[in-house]
Amino acid sequence: MALLRYILKPLLAGLILAAIIVILNPELRSRLPRLDSSISQVERSSYASAVRRAAPAVLNIYTVGPGTSNFSQPTPQGLGSGIIMSPDGYVLTNYHVVRQAEQIFAALQDGRIAEALLVGSDPVTDLAVLKIDLPQLPVIPLDITRSARIGDVVLAIGNPFNLGQTITQGIISATGRNGLSNGLSAGFQDFIQTDAAINQGNSGGALVDADGRLVGVNTANYQQLGGAGVGLNFAIPIELAHNIMEKLIRDGRVIRGHLGLDGDPVNETIARQLRLMDAAGMVVTGINPNGPAGKAGLRLYDVLIAFNGKPITGTAMLLDSVAETPPGTEVNLTLIRQGKRFNVPVTVEERPTVM
Repeated sequence: MALLRYILKPLLAGLILAAIIVILNPELRSRLPRLDSSISQVERSSYASAVRRAAPAVLNIYTVGPGTSNFSQPTPQGLGSGIIMSPDGYVLTNYHVVRQAEQIFAALQDGRIAEALLVGSDPVTDLAVLKIDLPQLPVIPLDITRSARIGDVVLAIGNPFNLGQTITQGIISATGRNGLSNGLSAGFQDFIQTDAAINQGNSGGALVDADGRLVGVNTANYQQLGGAGVGLNFAIPIELAHNIMEKLIRDGRVIRGHLGLDGDPVNETIARQLRLMDAAGMVVTGINPNGPAGKAGLRLYDVLIAFNGKPITGTAMLLDSVAETPPGTEVNLTLIRQGKRFNVPVTVEERPTVM
């Protein structure tokens, strides 16, 4: 005991002295290691737990179409991936995966296979919802309140080239990508760009974060869109995908309002050309004379600055606002024409179906 007291006394005195020094020198506190550092604050050595949470809910999709020589004998048409979104069997995938399919089959990672029924599809956002009837289905972890951030680590899960389920890893390179040359976005969505590999067969698969939560639906890579490049892959944000999924389950299709016009955001150059005070709003660059805007008297080069009193921050904002407006609703557009300000009532119509 005497020896123990002999050792403990200087040790305790040293600890007390160190505590006093830290208290009197606050700048030293920032140099001390944090004991509450979470795994998100340090480099991960493995994403196995995220894969275990998400991968069972990503299934392989096989479609069958009519044979070209004998329509009585079906032939394999395509493959892709899908995401189990609910315990009752709703599956989210890409529209182009199931387009023109006569039969759709879903193969789960536990070996079960089921025929999938098409609930509804939306070519504009390249999304479709399927339904499978199997018990005890795994469901993808989901938090639609969490937005993807540039620099977040993500994992792409799918069935590339029918090799079997494969996981690729990367980061979110950019958000808000639109205007892609495949015409899928049509102004109604902003893609997530990632360098996690998305190849043929990955379409409709899951893009998940480092905790296994779904952040997007894998949809395309740049080579598929007619260009050349490496590490340019795109996914549909889960906020949009979930919104579309709910509408497809409820109505079988997505009902969108439209005005029948095209436009560009007002930049400094356009503002100078049109002699505008501010570089804000959207300038009309195309108009359908038989559409709602044409019938209401809108013209080329009108500058739209407010929708129902809410400032228009860009073309995407206006298109989204109009798309969410039920057809038959009268809205008020505030515009500037030749230096004068007008308020124009316009009755929104349903957007024609795109196939």
